[in-house]
Amino acid sequence: MQLTSYTDYSLRMLIYLAAVDQPKLSSIKQISNAYHISYNHLTKVGHELSRLGLIETVKGRNGGIRLAKDPEEIPIGWIVRRTEDNLDLVECFDPENSMCVLTGSCRLQSILHEALHAYLQVLDRYTLRDVTVNPEKLKELLLS
Repeated sequence: MQLTSYTDYSLRMLIYLAAVDQPKLSSIKQISNAYHISYNHLTKVGHELSRLGLIETVKGRNGGIRLAKDPEEIPIGWIVRRTEDNLDLVECFDPENSMCVLTGSCRLQSILHEALHAYLQVLDRYTLRDVTVNPEKLKELLLS
């Protein structure tokens, strides 16, 4: 399974914010520069993370963004479920739109569903804190 760029950027933005000093404000431009990724994409990601209650936005001249929760309160599996637009691994996961003639007759759907469930269970065991156990090294890499 490959995560979308949107989920990847969401996780990277949260990692950045967890690695820098809290409650210091960061800008999307700083994050964009640190990762060498599109500012426009990160703006959309930031809006969604704010809507989800994961980041706080401060408007104004000295505004910016920061984590709205402690990193240990942000489960990785939860983030993936909210930022992935489609976790259907194969067409038959969506019976209304499936054109596969084998739908309902082969076991692939149940096997892949079990695999997806296991994948998400592993991600549920980890939080943003687990991903950022070495904040000083991350900070050094991100702010250089």
